[in-house]
This record gives sequence, C-alpha cells and structure tokens, in this order.
Amino acid sequence: MNVLVLAPHPDDEVLGCGGVIARHAAAGDNVYVVVATRGLAELYADDLVAIVRREALKAHAILGVKETKFFDFPAPALDTVPRYKLASTIAKVLTDWQIDTFYIPHHGDIHSDHFHLHHAALVAARPLAHCPVRRILAYETLSETEWAPPQKDAVFYPTVFIDVAEHLQKKLEAMQCFASQVKPPPNARSLQNITALAHYRGATVACHAAESFMLIRQIDR
Repeated sequence: MNVLVLAPHPDDEVLGCGGVIARHAAAGDNVYVVVATRGLAELYADDLVAIVRREALKAHAILGVKETKFFDFPAPALDTVPRYKLASTIAKVLTDWQIDTFYIPHHGDIHSDHFHLHHAALVAARPLAHCPVRRILAYETLSETEWAPPQKDAVFYPTVFIDVAEHLQKKLEAMQCFASQVKPPPNARSLQNITALAHYRGATVACHAAESFMLIRQIDR
C-alpha cells in the first residue's frame, strides 16, 4: 500500500496521523509525507524554518516514513495561492507515488491553511481514470480542529477509528522532536493531551488508544 499524509505545516501530520503512520510502516506499507508550506519570510526567519524541517525529518524517521517532501507555499497565507496551483502540485505527487490511501486535514479546522489545503486535495484526488487514490480520510489536529466555530459544517464527525495502542509511544516520541511546538499542559499540544485524545478516541471503540478520521471517499473494485 502507498500512503500519503498531507500536512499544512510541520507537526500536523504527527498530531493527526502519527500513530497511523507508524502502524502503516510496521505493516510494510510505503508511507510518504508532504508538508505543503513554508512560513512567510516576514514572520519566520530562514533558520527557524530550517530547524522545524529538521525536527520533522527526525520525527518521520521515528515513525518509519519512507520519503518527505517540503513545498514552499506561503504560510499562513494559502488563501493567496490559486487553488489550481495547489491542486496540480498535489495531483503530481499522487500520481508519481501511486498513492491509494490519502490522509488530509479536516476542512473545518480554525486555521484557514487547513481549509484551503483540504479542498485542493479533493480536487487533486478527483476519482478520474488516471487517479490512483482509492481512500481519502480527513484527520483531526489538536488546537485546530477543536477550536473550529460551533457550526455544523465545521464539526469533525469521526467515522473511522484506527487502533494505535501499539504505536502511541512512537507518536509521542515523534512529537517530542518538535521542541519548538510541544507545550506543557494544559496546552492542547502537550504530550499529556495528545495521549488523552488517543485514549478518548480509543475508549469510543473499546480499545486502549486510537486515532479517528472522517471518511471522505472509499472506492472498492
């Protein structure tokens, strides 16, 4: 299986899919990660961007990611990028790596970069004859998904739960690589609250730890 996790920013992929990435890798699947953005120069110095990207690569090595690509679309300003440019860039990756399972950010997240990337990903993965994608799932991101406005079209409704009890420790180890992002509790991005969410999602389906997703599309042939 060829799996792609699409992240708006470094660490989103670990927060949303770290356990599932480790599970796929342990099963022998090829797991790829694309980090779509680079922080705007006026907000993020080159040395800070380099640090965060090194942190991401270290985290991905722990999880078993086969290859990581960093794109340079502007963050936090994906709303300034024409949708077709985002979509065509993602579509090329899907084809080059022959991705069949595709994890993308939730459209209702409070960060607008997540919204724009979600919709570009759906354009890129349209079920056309040449598109290899057979399964698309949206993941939740702590401090983005739960802070969305209380409107029904922004709510994260999990429909797929994946047991990651055997891989939760690797997710936590990977998240610790992001020294610039991990915070102490009660911050949502503390290791304690990442663990709490995994236990809560697991309790929902009677397992010790899980990650949850919204199934966007599944094609069985």
